[in-house]
Amino acid sequence: MEKKVSFECDYIKGAHPKILERLIETNFEALPGYGFDRYSDSAKEKIRAALGAPEADVEFLVGGTQTNVIVISTMLRDWEGVIAAESGHISVHESGAIEFTGHKVIELPAEDGKLKADDVRKYVEIFRADATHEHMVFPGMVYISYPTEPGTLYSKSELEALADVCREFEMPLYIDGARLGYGLMSDAADVTIEDIARIADVLYIGGTKVGALCGEAVVFTKGNKPEHFMTSVKKRGGLLAKGRLLGVQFDTLFTDGLYFEISRHAIEMASRVKEIIKEKGWEFYMDSPTNQQLILMNDAEMEELGKTIAFDRWGIHEDGRTIVRLATSWSTTEADIEQLAKV
Repeated sequence: MEKKVSFECDYIKGAHPKILERLIETNFEALPGYGFDRYSDSAKEKIRAALGAPEADVEFLVGGTQTNVIVISTMLRDWEGVIAAESGHISVHESGAIEFTGHKVIELPAEDGKLKADDVRKYVEIFRADATHEHMVFPGMVYISYPTEPGTLYSKSELEALADVCREFEMPLYIDGARLGYGLMSDAADVTIEDIARIADVLYIGGTKVGALCGEAVVFTKGNKPEHFMTSVKKRGGLLAKGRLLGVQFDTLFTDGLYFEISRHAIEMASRVKEIIKEKGWEFYMDSPTNQQLILMNDAEMEELGKTIAFDRWGIHEDGRTIVRLATSWSTTEADIEQLAKV
């Protein structure tokens, strides 16, 4: 029996070998804790250079949910909530973590996983025109992810339109970049990491899903890092005592373009997966130009696929079929693709 190959998600494997090598090389160095080490300093400088944002504030946190909770809860005031697509990650897949901090997620309709600038403007205008709005949760931030939850991409014009609305109503635009590399390296992307840094007020660069064992890099691009941010990070459980582990990983990812190289590899593998899906006549749930491919399958098809391929059951379609996700990553191999093609 052939070994089962996993396309379940993009963090099913450990870490890129170059990261593991650097962790071993630096293992016996005695370094300060909490990110005050030379590798963290070096990583921050490399990230600023990559973003073309020399004055940006960069901080390393342990994971995506902690990052979203901490960024949103520290940037919002007590009476404010965060606007997000109804399909957004904080809306669906974070177990109410944002609401647990006392801040409501204000869900708006999404088209292909994306918020529309006009819908955000309309919502805020209606809110402000309501004579009873003092009894309501104030919209204080706009959250999006790049790529979106189902793997679609905002265009540069769509991002800039959202940023314009945010500036008009003095709300920060927060971009969740858990899979940022996979979005930027897509053939369909018309933005660069410099564009993302320019457009967003705050973003995070995902490491967990893009080659690291764990960790995310939060970037405040407008001199807007909340006061005593590290204290807030520790209070909310997102500070790693051995901060060197995050510094070494991001220093490696942003040396010689590794972050972008391995992200591009995932996109190339996803293109192969897409070709296989088309050849087999499987029906796409949504057209994704990134590393996540969503298809519709009935129980019999899933049973057959599951004999040799591990996949994610992403949701249930309105027609009763299951939305199956096949995700590639930095670690997907030619052998993985070949096995998928045999199904």
